[in-house]
Amino acid sequence: MNSVKHGFFPDEVIFQILARLPVKSLFRTKTVCKLWYRLSSDKFFIQLYNEVSVKNPMVLVEVSEVSEAKSSLICVDNLRGVSEISLDFLNDRVKIRASCNGLLCCSSIPDKGVYYVCNPMTREFRLLPKSRERPVTRFYPDGEDSLVGLACNLRTQKFNVVLAGYHRSFGHRSDGTFICFVFDSESNKWRKFKSFQDYHFTHMNRNQVVFVNGSLHWLTASSCILVLDLDCDIWRKMSLPDKLGYGSGNRIYMLELDSCLSLIEISDSWMNIWVLKDYVREEWDLADRVSLRCIRGLVPGIFPISQTSEYVFLATHKQVLVYQRKNRVWKEMYSVKNGCTLPLWFSAHAFRSTILSCH
Repeated sequence: MNSVKHGFFPDEVIFQILARLPVKSLFRTKTVCKLWYRLSSDKFFIQLYNEVSVKNPMVLVEVSEVSEAKSSLICVDNLRGVSEISLDFLNDRVKIRASCNGLLCCSSIPDKGVYYVCNPMTREFRLLPKSRERPVTRFYPDGEDSLVGLACNLRTQKFNVVLAGYHRSFGHRSDGTFICFVFDSESNKWRKFKSFQDYHFTHMNRNQVVFVNGSLHWLTASSCILVLDLDCDIWRKMSLPDKLGYGSGNRIYMLELDSCLSLIEISDSWMNIWVLKDYVREEWDLADRVSLRCIRGLVPGIFPISQTSEYVFLATHKQVLVYQRKNRVWKEMYSVKNGCTLPLWFSAHAFRSTILSCH
């Protein structure tokens, strides 16, 4: 986009200001002038907007209240506070299965095997084609895909959806065959490959899939990280830090930190934040050590959801907290007023507000 001065400020300054607006507010500015109307489809501005947005991760949490039949979707933003968003444009009851760079992968609740990829901020969505050979009712142990991953490349504007699980014949337990289906947004097709794995995953492990370095990562219950390289469709194992504590009561979670893989280790009194500084050599550094004494009563039920170098979002049964790393202050960002059927951490996802298209 050419550098031109309109009014008091050069275009570069105006673009930097507009790139920090919420998506809804940005779209409202289209009525100001022709230049601003074209911004949301301009490649340079889209790249700028997304680069700014990825530095401000949020938390998206589905709240199912006892008094209401419908659930609500709450977005918690460290800069702008709390807002409610809706997926009603899908015209379906859905469950969020994965989140990456502003896009969500959702599965239909009434129709097994139906998946959507959507951008809740732009309200665009894409219904994924069904794979004829995908045996969605034969995954072990719960009839659903054990792993669901979403990989969105902001540079190429392309995405992949990964469905993987242990296949079993009816009436039999799994024989270790791990079937993986990968959807490619460019070809609009699924590809399939098989392998043999022996890993188990908790609910939080499955929720917290991280896309970095062109690969998807899941933390297993077997004290290692399972990595899927999307360029060559190969599974591999990655080691955890040698100095990671495995004492009684210690819990480990995997998040992203400034485009790097990160682990958060929580004990009774401390929260340790590890960062994978050298991806090839698998060299981990202890980036921060946080005392949990002032929230001691919440520690057994606290789960990290999203983070930057400046703050960490954590969810409890009824609260979303933020920890400011520079001034070491804890703050409550959101709290459920009435009773909820599930803990907030059960359906909480890291989220970013981008104008990435799913078409």
